[in-house]
Amino acid sequence: MSNREKVMRGSLVVNRRTDFKLRQFGIATLGSVKLKILLCGCILLILLAVGNRNRECSSSLLGWTGDVASLDRSSSPRGRYAIVMNTWKRYDLLKKSISHYASCPRLESIHIIWSEPDPPPDSLKRFLNHIVQLNSRNGHQVELIFDINTEDSLNNRFKEIKDLKTDAVFSIDDDVIFHCSSVEFAFTVWQSAPDTMVGYVPRMHWVDETKGKDKYIYGGWWSVWWTGTYSMILSKAAFFHKKYLKLYTDEMPTSIKEYITRNRNCEDIAMSFLVANATGAPPIWVKGK
Repeated sequence: MSNREKVMRGSLVVNRRTDFKLRQFGIATLGSVKLKILLCGCILLILLAVGNRNRECSSSLLGWTGDVASLDRSSSPRGRYAIVMNTWKRYDLLKKSISHYASCPRLESIHIIWSEPDPPPDSLKRFLNHIVQLNSRNGHQVELIFDINTEDSLNNRFKEIKDLKTDAVFSIDDDVIFHCSSVEFAFTVWQSAPDTMVGYVPRMHWVDETKGKDKYIYGGWWSVWWTGTYSMILSKAAFFHKKYLKLYTDEMPTSIKEYITRNRNCEDIAMSFLVANATGAPPIWVKGK
């Protein structure tokens, strides 16, 4: 065998050995990368599981999960609300309003403030109870209650309700209707600030400088629109905590109650001022449809 052939054969052996080692190195490297990817994937899954568990624990402690469906099943006083509806001899409007609101999620009960001289007709009660049963959702039966008053006064809409099961009160007139989605949104906002009043009807007031600093001017919607600000929310469509019903009943000055009864007006302003005075915080205006 010539020297040239020996060199060529030796070179071929070296090349084969080098190629074999490179293949082994590549396989080892690829296996190492796969192993690292697998380990990283396992660690990521563990972190996600722990994070979800912690989030669920934190949410349960806070009483809020962000899931409307879970709130709908909740029996917590903060998880539902009660409608307190003022009415006066407008049965068609009352039927329409009850038919609409009875289908809203997270509604616990409807309290109809009845101040007419005669008790509610049996036919009206049967109709409304039937409507509520038809519109109740997710197996939850909404409770319908007539709160009968012997005196005809707008103060009746803020009388304390002893057996109220929820913290949240949605005060509404029988001729005011908002989409259930808007009501749900306002309720969620209220849950974030349960001591304040959250509603759809903003108004404003300012000092009447011509009559002294203890006299005020009341501004309607156009004042709100023109100035871009507001200072109160009317209770004809507003959420507030049930504790303010007791506060209104027990602490509202008699002179104010008498003025409201005599003039059949301003009970909504009185309630807005009561909440503001108790909290020192402004109300929250939400836009409804």
